[in-house]
Amino acid sequence: MRRFWMYSRTIQESTISGKEPFPCEMLKPFSENIPLSADGILDLMIAYYNDTYENLKFWKPFETDSLNSIIIPLKINKYCRCRIGSEIFGSTFSPRHQKSSYILAKFASEDDSIDIYPGQIQFFFVHEISTNRINMENHYLAYVRWYKKIKNRFYFSVNKEQICNVELWDTEFYPKSRDCIIPVHHILGRFVPVKYKISDRKNAKEYLAV
Repeated sequence: MRRFWMYSRTIQESTISGKEPFPCEMLKPFSENIPLSADGILDLMIAYYNDTYENLKFWKPFETDSLNSIIIPLKINKYCRCRIGSEIFGSTFSPRHQKSSYILAKFASEDDSIDIYPGQIQFFFVHEISTNRINMENHYLAYVRWYKKIKNRFYFSVNKEQICNVELWDTEFYPKSRDCIIPVHHILGRFVPVKYKISDRKNAKEYLAV
């Protein structure tokens, strides 16, 4: 559990692919053998594996005849929920569990700075793939849409001191990209989303309070 806890906090030191052991389990309801193309994330999965395994090259079926390439299977098992320790994370895959689908995760920028982004889990999934052409390995992943930054990260303050326990973010998501695929090991925790409106004399803007 301690090793898993460190995965989400020391992202620069720990290289995680999603196949590492973790103290949790995927929970029902779930759907088996769902085609990757059905969710439109096949290209994102190719990019994810190529970024994660830098010494390997992954392709779609029938895309190349290279002997050194790895063709990824096109089926996944989708899950609505994931239990990590004693905490259960939900997703939009099941409206009943949507309230627990809001998460935080760390990302490293090109300048090596670390920032925490809020997002909403669309679904969890398990993808079985062979990276050594011998053994099939399960990768435990989450498909997440990330909220956009705003120009001024309004922090709530008390006694004129900046307190970072509440931030304002845009209510819209970034476009779909390779960053939407993360190992469940990189989930930092949950957050409570609240709509927060700031108005002036001309107009009003609604933000997501995290």
